[in-house]
Amino acid sequence: METVRKFFAVTLIVLVAPAAPAFAQQRHVVDPAAIAGTVDQHVAKQDADRAAIRQALSRTEVQSVAKQLGLDLGRANASIGTLAGADLDRAATAARQVNETLTGGASTVVISTTTIIIILLVLILLIVALK
Repeated sequence: METVRKFFAVTLIVLVAPAAPAFAQQRHVVDPAAIAGTVDQHVAKQDADRAAIRQALSRTEVQSVAKQLGLDLGRANASIGTLAGADLDRAATAARQVNETLTGGASTVVISTTTIIIILLVLILLIVALK
């Protein structure tokens, strides 16, 4: 009787053990495709933010203001890839404002645009210096 009981116990374990992980893998609270889509959107937004910052830093008006202030744009450009989170959002917002202001054919930089440029450059340099 003892041998029969051991045989059934081992047989039951062998049959149930492989099925448990299979059932566990089928249960998802959030669809993996939805997670992947959300991650892709987040990465695309960060790429767009970095592109806006690079575009602003490549403008001749920004370069001339940075040169007057003695700021190194090479270092600022190199640090764009390290920006993330709220810092990236703030820098991208400022860069987009600069891009929109200067895209309309404006040939002069007004005080508000100059302020935005200075804030953008100082923010980028501070982030690089602190890391």
